[in-house]
Amino acid sequence: MAWTASRIDVAHMLTKDLTEPLPSREQLGAIPIDGNHPLFDRDDVHEVYAEWRAVFNQYDPPRMAVAEAWVAPSRVPMYARPESLGQSFNFDLLLADFDAAMFRQVVDDNLALAARSGSSTTWVLSNHDVVRHATRYGLPPIGVLASASERTTGEPVERAGASWLLSGGTAPALDREGGVRRARAASLFLLGLPGSAYLYQGEELGLHEVAGIAPERRQDPTFFRTEGAEIGRDGCRVPLPWTTQGAALGFGTAAPHLPQPAWFADSAVSVEDAEPASTLRLYRRALAARRALQSGEALGWVVTDRDDVLHFTRPNGWQVVTNFGTEPYPLPDGEVILASLEFDGTELPGQATAWIAPA
Repeated sequence: MAWTASRIDVAHMLTKDLTEPLPSREQLGAIPIDGNHPLFDRDDVHEVYAEWRAVFNQYDPPRMAVAEAWVAPSRVPMYARPESLGQSFNFDLLLADFDAAMFRQVVDDNLALAARSGSSTTWVLSNHDVVRHATRYGLPPIGVLASASERTTGEPVERAGASWLLSGGTAPALDREGGVRRARAASLFLLGLPGSAYLYQGEELGLHEVAGIAPERRQDPTFFRTEGAEIGRDGCRVPLPWTTQGAALGFGTAAPHLPQPAWFADSAVSVEDAEPASTLRLYRRALAARRALQSGEALGWVVTDRDDVLHFTRPNGWQVVTNFGTEPYPLPDGEVILASLEFDGTELPGQATAWIAPA
């Protein structure tokens, strides 16, 4: 079935109980988020979505929506089920290191949730609320996934890169090249998964987070509301570079509302479009191959002899292998049709992903 999607932002805050006296911020924090909270993830919001679903189903083909709902995992199926919006963003990979065990846990958990809701799952590596994944993967790992309780407050849990942003992008040291290499590998892993992939503008260029924005140029209310204690999200919202010259590097004719650093020009669309090995060209090849190879909404894990390697197959025999480690890994038989970096086709280098064609 074909679908047309719309995004429902902060879906779990659409209905509220504003009965006076209103609770204080401290009192709100002590109230369980279990379907009856005054502000977050209320059960009655699903009555609204049932009415919307009736409208969506009047179209041919039926429309769908995707919820931006930072709720406990057990609550996600209510938003994603076909009787409701149809999908809910899965943000777990935003909270994961470039780590095989974490990625495996996120995939297993969210495929199970999708099965419960009767919908297809979603995958996201970056969005407008968190540090870009090329930068996150170039910083020291956090080492733990966010717990379910941390995903029930209505706001994204942004931890990776927070101290780096506060330092102005100077500490800890950013491994820019390594971050992009891991980001390319993670992107091919994600695009090989069943379900829907949501890409954030600029990730297809391998863009890093912009850290050194002067206070007077910042736009995010978070920065001003916290008096600079939290840098906010401006660094991932800087307008994209389309060309190497111009007031806004091709984004427009006037100066951009957020300043573009000089190094943005190196990742301009005009530059990457001319480079066969660029991240932009990799994304284009991956999206075309994904469309040609896409099959049933399932995967099968293949046992490897290493904890830092993930290998899965899709129903038509398509295989995806990601090496999260640093040592090469021998690939199974088959034709490598796409890889996150160039290699000889037999042993997959560290921090890389390869797609292998069906036999």
